[in-house]
Amino acid sequence: MSMTGSSAYYVAHAIPPFLRLSNKTMLLLSTPPTTFFPTSTTPRVTLLSSTSSSSSSSISLRSSTAPSPSCSSVTPKDNCLASAKHSPPNMSASVSSRTFLNAQSEQDVFAGIKKEVEAGSLPANVAAGMEEVYNNYKKAVIQSGDPKANEIVLSNMIALLNRVFLDVTDPFVFQPHHKAKREPFDYYVFGQNYIRPLVDFKNAYVGNMPLFIEMEEKLKQGHNIILMSNHQTEADPAIISLLLETRLPYIAENLTYVAGDRVITDPLSKPFSIGRNLICVYSKKHMLDDPALVEMKRTANIRALKEMAMLLRNGSQLVWIAPSGGRDRPDAQTREWVPAPFDISSVDNMRRLVEHSGPPGHVYPLAILCHDIMPPPLKVEKEIGEKRIICFHGAGISVAPAISFSETTATCENPEKAKEVFSKALYNSVTEQYNVLKSAIQGKKGFEASTPVVTLSQPWK
Repeated sequence: MSMTGSSAYYVAHAIPPFLRLSNKTMLLLSTPPTTFFPTSTTPRVTLLSSTSSSSSSSISLRSSTAPSPSCSSVTPKDNCLASAKHSPPNMSASVSSRTFLNAQSEQDVFAGIKKEVEAGSLPANVAAGMEEVYNNYKKAVIQSGDPKANEIVLSNMIALLNRVFLDVTDPFVFQPHHKAKREPFDYYVFGQNYIRPLVDFKNAYVGNMPLFIEMEEKLKQGHNIILMSNHQTEADPAIISLLLETRLPYIAENLTYVAGDRVITDPLSKPFSIGRNLICVYSKKHMLDDPALVEMKRTANIRALKEMAMLLRNGSQLVWIAPSGGRDRPDAQTREWVPAPFDISSVDNMRRLVEHSGPPGHVYPLAILCHDIMPPPLKVEKEIGEKRIICFHGAGISVAPAISFSETTATCENPEKAKEVFSKALYNSVTEQYNVLKSAIQGKKGFEASTPVVTLSQPWK
């Protein structure tokens, strides 16, 4: 479930000017490079959701589609996976995956966790995290009022715990450009169905749906689309997809997220990350956490940026990036949540990547509000295993018209000023849209919160 990242060092001299993306472009998920895709023969698990579940097709469009918030928390006790860089590829062959798949009740699940700990197949700290996640996910889903809450919890938690267990025994490692793994187990659908029961769809909104439709048309024409966004929670990718999948399943399933380096060490987050398209970079905020790994991280980031450049040259790419370099946090004094400021160099580096890619490119400002569903710690933490809060709550996303660098900076007297003005224009748009979502969802104004700039809708209805 983890989608975060953060660090304090950036090596730009080894990267060609047009590829120089600050590591603050880390976002959502996180994962080191070098990949092994395990060929698991584990049976597909059916997940349940509180509304209709998504269906899948290949590259064409696919479709699918939930009182006061209730929260519960979970804190994995320790760093559960020290490293996945040199994992033996056949470890899972000697480990039974049926422990969780055969569970018929909550009691069976907890007995299975205990059994695997006693057998030495499951580290005690990972087991503790599993139990806490189960209990807190259950509390949140029950508070949704769904009459099938217990059934949904059991089904979804069995799927998650089975995936976590398999990964502990045979760790998955991500390439710089990771493509969502859909077979033999569909990690994308798994992630959607797991997060869906946490979203109060009656109190959820999409701003400016026609612009999302416009983006899809541009993608069909071979254009590249960049979404400059704020970043709120570990669940951001699922929230974006859940709010769009009914009307725009192609966008929901084909978004690529620029991801930080944290998720690889958190076994509870990796199954969700595997189901997303990612460009994986090491976060600036954590670059110096281990001096022995700095050179490896530097090399990995160069590879990731080159992958991004090659991806954009192909055209028809939709890329999400949060130039703030991490998740939003509440103001220390007011306790109000606001989008974190954008890093100017991150915005400019991404812009130049798009401009040098060849196909036409467009930069859209995107706002997301969903922090109540899985709020992050109040401050950035170095260690893996943050305290997680899980809630049933409303959420929203909104997009504004694409912002042109040349038009926005036409009167700027020098390049540095132009970079600042462009970044500020994007950030101001995100903040304006965020405030509309905030008024609709947290201010309980609903559709009445719409403005001349942001028109709210619920496209799943």
